[in-house]
Amino acid sequence: MTDLFAGDDDAYHGGAFMLAANFGFYAFFTPDKNPVLPHPTIPFDFGTPDTYRFYLNAGSLSEMEQKYLKGSNWLYVDQMKHDTYDDYWQERDLSRHMKNIKCAVLVVGGWYDAEDLSGPFRTFYATSKFNPETPTTLVEGPWVHGGWSRTDGSHLGDVQFNAKTAEYFRANIQFPFFEHYLKGKGEAPPKAIVFETGTNVWRHFDAWPPKAAAPKTLYFHPNGKLSFEPPLESASSDSYLSDPAHPVPFVGYTTDTVPQRYMVDDQRFASYRPDVLVYQSDVLTEDVTIAGPINPKLKIASTATDSDFDVKLIDVYPENYPDSEEGTGRPNKRQIDTPPLHMGGYQQLLRGEPMRAKFRNGWEKPEALVPGKLTEVNANMPDLFHTFRAGHRIMVQVQSSWFPLTDRNPQTFTDIPYAKPDQFVKATEQVFHQKDAASGVEVLVLP
Repeated sequence: MTDLFAGDDDAYHGGAFMLAANFGFYAFFTPDKNPVLPHPTIPFDFGTPDTYRFYLNAGSLSEMEQKYLKGSNWLYVDQMKHDTYDDYWQERDLSRHMKNIKCAVLVVGGWYDAEDLSGPFRTFYATSKFNPETPTTLVEGPWVHGGWSRTDGSHLGDVQFNAKTAEYFRANIQFPFFEHYLKGKGEAPPKAIVFETGTNVWRHFDAWPPKAAAPKTLYFHPNGKLSFEPPLESASSDSYLSDPAHPVPFVGYTTDTVPQRYMVDDQRFASYRPDVLVYQSDVLTEDVTIAGPINPKLKIASTATDSDFDVKLIDVYPENYPDSEEGTGRPNKRQIDTPPLHMGGYQQLLRGEPMRAKFRNGWEKPEALVPGKLTEVNANMPDLFHTFRAGHRIMVQVQSSWFPLTDRNPQTFTDIPYAKPDQFVKATEQVFHQKDAASGVEVLVLP
C-alpha cells in the first residue's frame, strides 16, 4: 500500500470509503487489558451472515462506530473521519519518499489485489522516476493480496488461469532475480513482467505501460451500445433513479465478508437492475488487448448535490463458452443439489471503481453538484492487462452505489460520516452520450 486516500489503497477509492473492508478489518483490533502472546484473534460478530443487511441497518458511519465500537478503536475512527485528502493522508503517501534507492527492486503486485491494487504501480512509478539508474522491475500476476506467495495462482473464483502462476513466479521470476543481483548469474530481468489475462500468458516489456499502447475511448451510445466510435447524436442520454435505501450490492450472493473473488465475479445480477446502466459492444471479430490505466470520462447531470458514479469494465463471455470442469469454490456452495454455474454469458468483472462527484475537481476541497447542470466527472482506475478474445463482448456498467464495498453517498452535499437520516435522498442520475457531451472509458490499446 502506498497512498490510502488519493492512491485508492485500503481506505478510500475515488473518495468513497471502503466500508466493509475497513470496518471488518479494524473491528479485530480491540483493547486488551491482559495481553498475551500470541494474541487471540476474535472476529467481530455481525449477528447475521448478510453484511449487506447489517450495514444498511447500521446508519451513518459515525452512528455505526458509536453503536458497535463505542469510541474504543482510534484506528477505525481515523480512517472514517479523515474523508478528504488532508495532511493526515498526504504525510502517509509513501510514493513521495522513494528516493536514494540503490539496490535492485522487484515490485510485485496482483491484478486482483482488492486491498492494495494501486500501491505496486505507484511504488514502481515513483522508484523509477526518482532513481532512474536503479534497476526496477514490475511484476503483475493474476493474484489476490499476497497471492504470489500463499496460493498456486491457478484460478480465482470461477475464472481459470490454466497454470499455477504463483509457482511460475517463484521459480522463474523471483529466484532468477536474486540469482542475478546477488550472485551475478543469468540476465537482468526486463522492466515489466506481466500476466496477460484473457489469453493467460506471461509477457515481457521494456516499459510499463507498453510503449506501443495507444489511447482509445470506449464510447457510450443509445440503446446500450458501446464502441470505439464517438456518438453523433445531437441530444442523447440515459437516466436512472439512485436510492440510498436500496443500494446496488457489490456481489450477487450473501456474504459476511469481502470475498477476494469479487474482483472477477459474474456481474449479471447487477445488469438486471433498473439503477444500473449497461453498455455493450458488438461481438468482437478480433482480439482487443488493453494495457495500462483506465480512465472513465463521464458527462452527467444529477438532481442531487452529491452522488457516486461507479464504473465497471467487464468481459462478456460467448453464450457457448464451456463450463469449467474444476470446482470454483463458490460462496455457500453445496455439494449435492447446487446446479453448476454456466459460464456462457458470464460477465467477468475486470475493473470497478467508484468516483465521488464532490471530488471531481480535487481531493482536498469537495464541491457540491449543481442540480440539473451538465458536469464532467472523470476518474482513474488501476492498470489492467487483458485481452478480450474474438467472440467476446466488452461491457461497461454505470451505477451510483456499490454496497457495502463502499459507504453510501447520501446524495446530499455534507460531511458523509455524520450524515443525518433525512439527508439520504433519492436522485435521478443522467449520463449523456451525445456529440458535444460524450461519455466513455479511455483505455490503452495494443496494436
